Amino acid sequence: MVAPSLQVSTEFTMHKQFSNPRLLKALGSVLFALILASNLVSMSHWTEERGVNDDFCYLRQAHLFQRFGLGGFDTSLARDDDGYVATRLSSLPGYAGAKIPPCHTFLPASNKYVIQYPPGTGLLLALFPSGHQVVPLFALSTILIFVFANMALWSARSQAAIASSVMFGCLAIYMMINPTKASYSMAPTMVACAVAGLLTALLLIDRNKQRISLAVVLGLSLAIAVSFRLANLFLVAGYVVYFLVSFLERRDRGSLFRGLAFGLMFAVGLFPTLASNAINAGSILSTTYSSGDAVSPDIDFEVVKSYLTDLQFPLIVIAVGWTALIWRRGGRDIGLLVGTNLLANVLFFATHPVFTPYYTIPIAALSLWTLVFATAIARTKCRQTVAPAAPS
Repeated sequence: MVAPSLQVSTEFTMHKQFSNPRLLKALGSVLFALILASNLVSMSHWTEERGVNDDFCYLRQAHLFQRFGLGGFDTSLARDDDGYVATRLSSLPGYAGAKIPPCHTFLPASNKYVIQYPPGTGLLLALFPSGHQVVPLFALSTILIFVFANMALWSARSQAAIASSVMFGCLAIYMMINPTKASYSMAPTMVACAVAGLLTALLLIDRNKQRISLAVVLGLSLAIAVSFRLANLFLVAGYVVYFLVSFLERRDRGSLFRGLAFGLMFAVGLFPTLASNAINAGSILSTTYSSGDAVSPDIDFEVVKSYLTDLQFPLIVIAVGWTALIWRRGGRDIGLLVGTNLLANVLFFATHPVFTPYYTIPIAALSLWTLVFATAIARTKCRQTVAPAAPS
């Protein structure tokens, strides 16, 4: 029989070890590393010849950048004078010997067939040697997500914040395999969302930071995300509303300059996408997408049903619930920005006539990264504020 004093001492020691924040964080980092290692091993077996139409276009854009440098912005099919298209099409089901490859659009304004996607993903793939481009891009992106997950974890102070950081960090790293692998454009998009999430939390929570400089980098990072996927343009909706409301309420130079700095750098960051539009579509405001994608919003209940039964739905629900909780606890700025962003993006994709397993993943990722960093930073600042003063 254990003596009462020994039993109490043992229970106290166990509780102290369990509640040790450094131990919990170390265990969380180990868990992140295990998932990262599993992802990297899985990625090492991937092939670039998986017969997916979108893959062909991203790799062709990368090929153009490697051949012509910045001249790769011109994606005219007439530039295929080295047989690259014919060689790649032979690996696509139903396209062997085809004259027009998939995801190419004929645009009367420029009188040519061009790649419909923006140039960012192809530009990143071009940084790696031909034939070995996809695995390095995804591996590097996953490592960066691992770094951001640890940043959120080691910024947390309360057990609740640590637990939420661990759970989301595991999910964020795992998502680099599924559903991110469905599109090459998703890997850099996920990194852009992590960067923007951290910057958003710092901008809205930590008043001691240089908030204009944060607005500058934030605007640039969100604009760069548009060059990976054009639909990432909607990720900025909540920021536009936030900066506008902030200025109308405060009417001070600080809120005005932050909004202007954000908007200016967002416009600067759009340059690659706008340049691609001008070269390929004939105008910076003309889209390279086909009429099947550039359609008016419409409610398709089959599309809505697909979202409701997909992994994307619980992620959105978690983001909405977390946003409401932060709003209720006084985080009005975070609630306004993230809530508006969620609403705008969900409405857009719910009324878009096409469903894929990753369309709402960027807004879910951006929202959750913002919330997890905001939770960690807010608790840190709170603990610093209430800390007792040192004895004189």
